[in-house]
Amino acid sequence: MVDGEPLTPDQTKFGHPPVPRCLGPGGRVIFTAHARAELQNDQMSEQDALNVLRGGVAGFDSYRDDSYRYRVNTDRFCVVVAFDSETCTVVITAWKSEEKQVRRVRR
Repeated sequence: MVDGEPLTPDQTKFGHPPVPRCLGPGGRVIFTAHARAELQNDQMSEQDALNVLRGGVAGFDSYRDDSYRYRVNTDRFCVVVAFDSETCTVVITAWKSEEKQVRRVRR
């Protein structure tokens, strides 16, 4: 693994993202401008997103824009992340689960 290259699902243990390592000592979490805007739109804080990463259920989501993305869910929130390395998490977007469902119904 070379720092700065995205982790593929096969490079993560059992296909799960390395969230605990990214939140531990030496780990980094970076929020994109889009993620910060979505957090604000749903009246969430960066701390809410970090709590989702600590306690949510994670799984592979998709491959977009040259990165493998993982969705981390709790009952109330969803956070989509990518990994630049085993210790760097990039938060792509986030939303309150209930509000996302309402948005989908309106479309």
